[in-house]
Amino acid sequence: MPTAPATALVVLLQAGILAVLAVAVRRGNVAATVNALGSFALAVLPTTLAWLGRPVALGPELPLWLAAAGLFHSVGMLGPYDSVWWWDHLTHTLSAALVAALVYAAALVALPTLGLSADPVTAAAVTVALTFGAGVLWELVEILARAVGERYGVEPVLVHYGWRDTAADLVFDVVGAVLVVALDVRVFLGAAGRFPGASRLLILGGGAVLAGSVVAGLLVWVGPSLRG
Repeated sequence: MPTAPATALVVLLQAGILAVLAVAVRRGNVAATVNALGSFALAVLPTTLAWLGRPVALGPELPLWLAAAGLFHSVGMLGPYDSVWWWDHLTHTLSAALVAALVYAAALVALPTLGLSADPVTAAAVTVALTFGAGVLWELVEILARAVGERYGVEPVLVHYGWRDTAADLVFDVVGAVLVVALDVRVFLGAAGRFPGASRLLILGGGAVLAGSVVAGLLVWVGPSLRG
């Protein structure tokens, strides 16, 4: 069960996202509004599932991590992404670390069932690789959002700042993953062990995402230069 301080902190972070949402609506900032809504929905998802009788069983760390990452991202959409040079780096590191912590726990449980070793080096390599794949997928979504915005003449809900920024984002995604494996963060290991099937699915699905994202990324980033 979550402790009272952890619950209070989660509620405080969720309230912060709602405050950002209110500011975004008042400013008429569609992108910030959509991102704050999405961040809040993710932040309250574990609590909502618990109320519905379907607890996520990942402990207090998941809602706390989701709410913190969501708040940083939501605030960033109001301006810090443009004006504070380190804001994007910190947000990517924090979000990637959450993905990595989930993947790391799943890898430690699922790798032996896939005929692979669950030694620290292998688990670390799988975690960093799959987190990188998730980062590439996110960058592709940003590019798609920009293309849709340009196509229909509307403000994109996600902002793509160019290839140099994309490279930096991926670097800090890897930093988040490396921190998780270097510090041996196993906060989700108990839940991964209780749901070995879900852990296996996460690793296999992450592998598919990695392969698909890398291929798609090469087509998007390298393809135009080859045609030129």
